[in-house]
Amino acid sequence: MASPKKLQGLVAATITPMTSDGKINCSVIEQYVDYLVINQGVKNVFVNGTTGEGLSLSTEERKQLAEAWVTKGKDKLDHVIIHVGALSLPETKELVRERIFPFLCLSIKYDCLLSLPLSDALVAFLQEVASEAPDTPFYYYHIPPLTGVKIRVEELLDGITEQIPTFQGVKFSDTDLLDFAQCVNKYQEKFVLLYGVDEQLLSALVVGASGAVGSTYNYLGKQYNVMLEAFAKQDLELAQQCQVHPLHLLIIFSFVCLGFGVAQIKEVMTFASGIVMGPPRLPLLRASQDFIEKANAKLKSV
Repeated sequence: MASPKKLQGLVAATITPMTSDGKINCSVIEQYVDYLVINQGVKNVFVNGTTGEGLSLSTEERKQLAEAWVTKGKDKLDHVIIHVGALSLPETKELVRERIFPFLCLSIKYDCLLSLPLSDALVAFLQEVASEAPDTPFYYYHIPPLTGVKIRVEELLDGITEQIPTFQGVKFSDTDLLDFAQCVNKYQEKFVLLYGVDEQLLSALVVGASGAVGSTYNYLGKQYNVMLEAFAKQDLELAQQCQVHPLHLLIIFSFVCLGFGVAQIKEVMTFASGIVMGPPRLPLLRASQDFIEKANAKLKSV
């Protein structure tokens, strides 16, 4: 059943803690929950997504992580969203059938369906998955740079609840603010519209985002919460400062390692939280020692 609390504000796209030999480490999830809630003021999480290396995990590992976040987050977190997208429809449906998920979120890759009307194929897939959990709120994860699904979300939302009654909203991880603004203009009262590009959050707030999902909210949630409060009070100068500071850090990190990905996020989170996140799983490579040293020095200075 849907939570009585509306999903809004910051949602941390969680990292998957791993041991040095590449196994998932659920033993630190409770500590992770407390860090987000107490230190960052973030009470919503998005588990097994891109930042969480979801597609590099086995179905069983994804189930274990989902259960750990749901159980350890009980009475502490407001919302737990579980990403169930996979290249295999049966695998996705297996994840959904576990029934431990307060919310479902799906992203899929459709290279093999480009000969069909993409919106029809996409809706058919979403219907198949959502039908496995008819009492669970369902979200679509729109991230075209990774999935190749290049549609106008505004068009997807037209009549979607007639086809998927449990449909609740979208995680919009694209820089097309025109499409996002159109979604807000038409569906703000009906759906939860979460923006997923951290470095453009202030722009998304201007056009009406109801919340945001991102990796930087793991360790910069406190600052982004200040930005949300400033924006709500129409203090645009402070809101702009809060947006520029994280962007400045990301630019510095990118220059240090010529790219800022999951491996680097894990190292920054380890330093910021004191919780060892471990290395990423292949085919992702570990962060270099040079990045670790330079990034930690920069974090200490700020």
